[in-house]
Amino acid sequence: MSRQITIFDTTLRDGEQSPGCSMNLAEKLEMAQALTDLRVDVIEAGFPIASPGDFESVKAIAELVKGVQVAGLARCNDKDIDRAGEALKGAEAPRIHVFLATSAIHREFKLKMDKEEILRRAVEGVKRARNLCDNVEFSPEDAARTELDFLCEVVEAAIKAGATTVNIPDTVGYATPAHMYNHIKTLVDRVPNIDKAVISMHCHDDLGMAVANSLAGIEAGAGQIECTMNGIGERAGNCALEEVVMALRTRNDFYNADTRIDATRLVPTSRLLSGITGMEAPRNKAIIGRNAFAHESGIHQDGMLKEPTTYEIMRPEDVGFTKTDLVLGKHSGRAALADRLKALGHPVQGETLVKVFDAFKRLADKKKEVYDADLIALVDKRSPTERDWSLVSYEVKTHTDDPPSATVTLRRGAEGKTEEQTDTFFGGDGPLDALFRAVEKVTGLQMEVRDYRVHSVTKGKDAQGEANIEAVCDGRLYRGRGVSTDTVEASTKAFIAAANGALAGGGPPADVRRNAV
Repeated sequence: MSRQITIFDTTLRDGEQSPGCSMNLAEKLEMAQALTDLRVDVIEAGFPIASPGDFESVKAIAELVKGVQVAGLARCNDKDIDRAGEALKGAEAPRIHVFLATSAIHREFKLKMDKEEILRRAVEGVKRARNLCDNVEFSPEDAARTELDFLCEVVEAAIKAGATTVNIPDTVGYATPAHMYNHIKTLVDRVPNIDKAVISMHCHDDLGMAVANSLAGIEAGAGQIECTMNGIGERAGNCALEEVVMALRTRNDFYNADTRIDATRLVPTSRLLSGITGMEAPRNKAIIGRNAFAHESGIHQDGMLKEPTTYEIMRPEDVGFTKTDLVLGKHSGRAALADRLKALGHPVQGETLVKVFDAFKRLADKKKEVYDADLIALVDKRSPTERDWSLVSYEVKTHTDDPPSATVTLRRGAEGKTEEQTDTFFGGDGPLDALFRAVEKVTGLQMEVRDYRVHSVTKGKDAQGEANIEAVCDGRLYRGRGVSTDTVEASTKAFIAAANGALAGGGPPADVRRNAV
C-alpha cells in the first residue's frame, strides 16, 4: 500500500515573496480556496508578524477554509509566536511553524549565537508554540548546510519540546539529491525520537534541483513536502507542487508514495495563480506548460496517433488540460459560459457573470474562434469601486519625425455613479509612453514602469493580447493586467489597473527582502 505524503503548500507565504508575486487580501482568499479545492493538506497562509496585512490575511484565510490545516510562520521569539497564534485562532486545524537558523554561517554572521544558544531558543520557541497549538512545526533554517551532528541534536531537542513536524530546509538551494538523501537518512537512523514527528522537505531551486531533492528526501523517509504552485518563491523559486505530485503519482512503482491532491485541478489552479500574479509559466514548464503535451515532431505525432503512451507518460486530462480547446461561440448562452469557466477553475456568478458574459459576446463578434485561454483572460477578479478608473476611449498620433501625442478618456466609479475625464499628453518616448502619461494626468499619479510584457493569449491574427505591467508609485509596487485584441488598448488597460491599485494603496515596498525558511 502506498504511503501518503503530506503536501504543505507555501504559495501564499514563500511563493508570495517572489519579486512581483505579492497579492492583496482578495487575491489571497481566492487562491486559498483554490488550494483547498486542489486538496492540499496544509496551507501556509503567511508570516503574521511581518505586517498588519500579513496578519489580516492569515486570520481571514484561517477563518475561511475548511478541511485543510492553516499554518502561520514565526521566528523563535515570543512576539512572533504569539502573533501567529492570534492570527490562527479561527482556524479549523491550526499549525504554528517556527524556525531558527542552525548552520555555521548563519550562527556566526546573522544570529551571532553559539550552538547552546540556538538549542535553547529552539526549545523555548517550540514549547511556547505548543502552549498555543497542538500542531507545531520546527524548521532549522539552512539545515542542508548545518553540521549533521548538530542538526541531529537540534531536531531531537525540538521533537522532545513538542514539535510534531520537523522540516529540513535547503534554504539556499545548495544541496544535491544524494546530499539530501544522506541528511534525511542520518536523521532517521540517529535521532532516537524521530518516530514522534513527521520529517518534511523544503527545497529551493537555485541549482534547479528542488523537486529532485524533495523526492530524494521521500526516498529516505520524509513524509511531507513543502512546495508552491508553478514553483514560485524566493530567488529561483521552490519545489513545484505540480511536478512533485505527478512524479509521485506517475512513478508510484518506484516511490510507493502518493498524495491526496486532485490532479485534475493542477492546470486550473496554475492558471489562476498566473492570472493573479501576472507571472506566466514558461511554455515548456513540466506538467502545466502549454507545450507539456504538444507534439511537433513527425515521428512523435505518428507514435501518438498509434498509441498515446509511446510519447506521453501522463494523460493531459489527468492534470486538468482539456482535449477540446474550442468550446464556445457567439451563440452560446450564459449558463454554458458559467459551466465552462467553472471547469477551468474560474467560477463566476451574479453580477460578475453578467459582466464576463457581455465581454464574451463582444469578443465572440470580433474573433472567429474563442478558446479556453480567451475565456480565462476575460475574467476580471474584482468589481470596480467608486475610486476606480476604466478606459472609455483613446487616440494616439505618432510619426517618424514628430513626437507622439495621446488623448485618453477615462470613466471613474461603479455602475450608476460615474464621471468621465479627458486629457492629452504631447511628447514621450513613443505612443505607449504618451498614453501612460496621459493616464497619469487624468489620475493625478506619477508611476514608474518597472516591467512591461505583452503576449498572445491564443493563436491566430485575431488573438487577444494580454499586457502585464509592474509600476512603482510612492515607493510601492503595483501590478496591472489588460486584455484586448488591440495590444495598445490592452497595455493602456494594464496601466490603468496598476493606477487603480496605487489609488487603493497598500502595495508591497518596491524593494523588499523578507525572512525565508
